Amino acid sequence: MPSIDVVNPVVVGRATELGRLSALAAAARNGHGAALLIRGDPGIGKTVLMTELARTAPGTRVLRADGFDAESEMPYAVLQRIGRPLTAHLDSLQPTHAMALRIAAGIAEGPPPDRYLVGLGMLSLLAAAGEHEPITCLVDDAHLVDTESLEVLAFVARRLEAERVLLVLVARPDARVDLVAAGVPVLELEGLDTLSSVQLLNRTAPVPLDPLLATRVAEQTGGNPLALVELSREFTAAQLTHSWAAQEPVPVGSRLEAHYVQRIERLPRDSRRWLLLAAAESVGDIGLITSAARRLGLAPGASTAVESAQLATVRDAVVFRHSLVKSVVYNTATDADRRRVHDALRAESDAVGRADLAVWHAAAASAGADEAIALRLESAAESAGERGGSASQARLLTRAAELTTGGSLRSGRLLNAAEAAAQAGAVTLALDLIDQIDIDGLDPVSSGRVLQLQALVALFVADREGVVTGAAHMLRAAELFHGAAPELEQRALIRAFEILLVAEWAAQDVTLPELGKRLADGVGVRDGPMSRILRGLSAHILLPYEQAVPLMRDALAALSAMDDEGFDSGTVGVALTMALWDDRACVELLDRSLRTARDRGRLREVDTTLWLLGLVELVRGDPATSDRYIEQVRELRRAIGYSAEQVVNAAFLAWAGAQLAEVESIADGALVTGFAGAWTIAMMGVSIRDIADGHYRDAYERLRPMVTREFLQVTYQQLPEYVEAAVRSGHAEQVRGSVDRLAEFARHAGTPWIRGVAARSAALLAEDDRAEALYLEAIAQLSASTLVADVGRAHLLYGEWLRRGKRRHDAREHLQKALLIFERCHAPAFAGRARRELEGTGVRAGVDASRSADDLTPQESAVARLAASGRTNPEIGAALFISVNTVDYHLRKVFRKLGVTSRRQLSERFPTD
Repeated sequence: MPSIDVVNPVVVGRATELGRLSALAAAARNGHGAALLIRGDPGIGKTVLMTELARTAPGTRVLRADGFDAESEMPYAVLQRIGRPLTAHLDSLQPTHAMALRIAAGIAEGPPPDRYLVGLGMLSLLAAAGEHEPITCLVDDAHLVDTESLEVLAFVARRLEAERVLLVLVARPDARVDLVAAGVPVLELEGLDTLSSVQLLNRTAPVPLDPLLATRVAEQTGGNPLALVELSREFTAAQLTHSWAAQEPVPVGSRLEAHYVQRIERLPRDSRRWLLLAAAESVGDIGLITSAARRLGLAPGASTAVESAQLATVRDAVVFRHSLVKSVVYNTATDADRRRVHDALRAESDAVGRADLAVWHAAAASAGADEAIALRLESAAESAGERGGSASQARLLTRAAELTTGGSLRSGRLLNAAEAAAQAGAVTLALDLIDQIDIDGLDPVSSGRVLQLQALVALFVADREGVVTGAAHMLRAAELFHGAAPELEQRALIRAFEILLVAEWAAQDVTLPELGKRLADGVGVRDGPMSRILRGLSAHILLPYEQAVPLMRDALAALSAMDDEGFDSGTVGVALTMALWDDRACVELLDRSLRTARDRGRLREVDTTLWLLGLVELVRGDPATSDRYIEQVRELRRAIGYSAEQVVNAAFLAWAGAQLAEVESIADGALVTGFAGAWTIAMMGVSIRDIADGHYRDAYERLRPMVTREFLQVTYQQLPEYVEAAVRSGHAEQVRGSVDRLAEFARHAGTPWIRGVAARSAALLAEDDRAEALYLEAIAQLSASTLVADVGRAHLLYGEWLRRGKRRHDAREHLQKALLIFERCHAPAFAGRARRELEGTGVRAGVDASRSADDLTPQESAVARLAASGRTNPEIGAALFISVNTVDYHLRKVFRKLGVTSRRQLSERFPTD
């Protein structure tokens, strides 16, 4: 541990904290990347700890970038300062990562990068630099860091694992920092204990204080190091003794601020104005402050008195004694004085070509509506958006709206700000901005954008009223777009379909036939792939199945042919492929969507697509693969700072053997928020579990109202389960129509999946002389599909049929195959049923305990499977949003745990479909 001798007296009493920091730094030097958020009140010693860490970091490159007010609305401002010394390593990154960093820094043009792609680029850049020398990255005043940089740094902090990098963020208690940096380890700095406080007082006071007096001062300051040092230097022992005798409070908190105010007021007038100028400039640029001081006519030596009063130092930059001093200077100045210095800084920033700083100072200097400044803010917002800085874009547009007189121009800027805020995930701000819009004064297209935004935000915040009426609102938005914005109209119509899938039978103010007709009307708005998709969706809703199939296939072809930028309709793709019983096309579409989202760092789209893949795998009857996707969602949520514990797939829990009451409770919670689609999926999982457990009557009673309340492809997938539950519970006659319908699907869709389940369902109703051929056809057809568990269920049903026909030897073969499949895909209820049936044939079946891959952590498993599929380390890192170093670290652990020595051997352990 580094020495804590009197390098700086504030390190007194901080041995524990310094020890923790030193341990993290040592671990990072040895390739165990680490991060820490140091949080504490002003004066508590955060900055001193960070400075001491930098001073005692042998052989480490220290990068420091602090947050400043003036840069808080400049996207990636802090990231630029951190990355500037590391530009030599850019060429070693993946091209997409390097380009994302360049666009974010404003030194290259291209599509605005998602902030998480920038985050992965920054993680890779720090990791690459760490290969040459250990890196310690220190960011003070993180509560003043621009949102984009803070989000990227928090992302990096959560992903550091096997890099020679230590990242330390230092901030006051701040709700925004707490939210963005959720998941980053925190060091809470409290006041010093009494003994350490007394030691600090006596080390910094000209003469030692009386122990009783020192103890009282320590207690009343709460051990705040800044307060202790200031008191010991500014007040004599006699003054403090008098304060104690008179039972007066010592000057801390607001009183310490008042103390600084008194010191500031003793300065000459020009020195006070110079100090305000430095506080308003924020970043400490001595050249800018000096030229602005000349513009204000301040005396050339105005800063001398400031330094003499020990309020700030003036060298290459202006550095305040403490951020509290700067805060006091700025906040105690009059509004007119603040605007005057900002105007001077605006003029000088313009003079040196710093338009980004100039517009910030111009806005701060404005006393009311000012269209010229609003236009500059709008231009800056556009630039921020082009660099992927949607949060900064929203704030700049909000300020532009504040400087705009009422009317459509102000409402337009508020709407643009709301859309940018929603894009940044700041939905509360988006809703607040929408509330400020004069809806009655909007043109139809803008009104449609408001409705569209409200519907999408309602989904994000799970507002039940907004969820169940969202599809109707989208249709209303499409009507407003009609004749003026055809592309917006068609996209709104597709979104209406997607939202209806979410709300399903709970949707209000619109019916399926109404939606289908409106989708059909949208086909002729403009030519192109969107029209083909709308035609297919409309046919899916309105036309008989045999007529709808070719139109749905054409829509699927249009969706597949769209370029990656337009490929954002994963939900539509799932609906169409499920309606066509095309399991391979479904997974291919989602895999492509996932690759595109990962390549562009769009983590929200990655999250949604992984979730859809998890659901699709349950439809395919493969809970093991579904679990891997769900775990990837959890890991992703951790990476972006959300709670992974909230990631619960109720249908998966049913498959995996959870208590059904628990599953039903989760499903009911989804229904309360209007997500009836999620409720249906969960109830399907419960029904399948009932079938696996042999509770056929329960499954039949649960499925019957769902099938009766028909809802497109959702009902299609319910029919095979409904048939099995009905036949096994004595209701065979009630499902003959369902079997006929499955046969119709098989005739017109013709995929192995539907042919297999249609044959399996027909076998359940067939006489013995036809049943065997149907079971064998089901096994053959499903074996040609990717639906592993459905193959197992066909073997299981056939094996059961054979056993009841006294063909025990033949039954064993199929029951053993079924058991192996169910154990491999982690379907314990079906495995238990197969095991019981096997035992009925005289075979004692044990539990398969040979899956050594189960010893891997979810992250190790994900890395291993990608490596086994042939992905390179950089490709794996990009897919999982980790650095190449971390990929290599996990692979070494995988090899050791599995006892393999090559990727070829790994591919044998994890064969691809």
